Amino acid sequence: MEFTESFKQTGPCSFSPDSRFLAIAVDYRLVVRDVLSLKVVQLFSCVDKISSVEWAPDSEYILCGLYKRPMVQAWSLSQPDWTCKIDEGPAGIAYARWSPDSRHILTTSEFQLRLTVWSLVNTACVHVQWPKHGSKGVSFTKDGKFAAICTRRDCKDYINLLSCHSWEIMTVFAIDTVDLAGVEWSPYDSAIVVWDSLLEYKVLIYSPDGRCLFKYLAYESGLGVKTVAWSPCGQFLAVGSYDQAVRTLNHLTWKTFAEFSHAGYIRSPCNAAIYKWMTHGNLICQNYV
Repeated sequence: MEFTESFKQTGPCSFSPDSRFLAIAVDYRLVVRDVLSLKVVQLFSCVDKISSVEWAPDSEYILCGLYKRPMVQAWSLSQPDWTCKIDEGPAGIAYARWSPDSRHILTTSEFQLRLTVWSLVNTACVHVQWPKHGSKGVSFTKDGKFAAICTRRDCKDYINLLSCHSWEIMTVFAIDTVDLAGVEWSPYDSAIVVWDSLLEYKVLIYSPDGRCLFKYLAYESGLGVKTVAWSPCGQFLAVGSYDQAVRTLNHLTWKTFAEFSHAGYIRSPCNAAIYKWMTHGNLICQNYV
């Protein structure tokens, strides 16, 4: 194994989605290197120390979160003179992310007062009041046409569906959760899964028009859902719980057809089974001794 020389780094680093570039935060500067040669391709100077770095999906733009300021700066690799600076003023910025089209930036203010969509094309902005979370609670459809955003008002959780073309709110519907923890579109955009906080075991499947298709509760006592993931084909939904078990539901009846337990520890020698979703959606298991 061969290693390159070491490079200075004081903050986050991130590979571009096309795997051609590596962005490294060095204090106030963002250094972009070519992955193969490691030569510096671009060098951008920010107005404060870089807290986060995120590439646009098309690898054309990159944003830097300067949350101590608080501010967001965006840069273009093909147009080094182009720059974008986003400042929410007294509301502050707690988190920033790209939209799937790579031409809009979504920022969440401090204390989840509002989520703002900023356009890099016409400098317009759209506000969504009372987002539920700062760094999560937003999910886009696979084709990037719609966004589901978790909001909360009057002690009730809601899902706002927005068009990613005009960023207008298409519909809003209430969710039967105590404390909504997350939301995720199915791979083929036919359903939306939401789940409650760890204090309440509840997984809900909704249609895009707000109809509740299924409510899943594995048990009533104890900590609830830890993580939720769709299979790539969209036919299965895996729910990981705090009882150290993964339960898999099918998309036709939403009933559990498989359950896998995760042992607290493994003693050698033994057979350790590893389960993995493949790209075509099948579940495979390979045993190791």
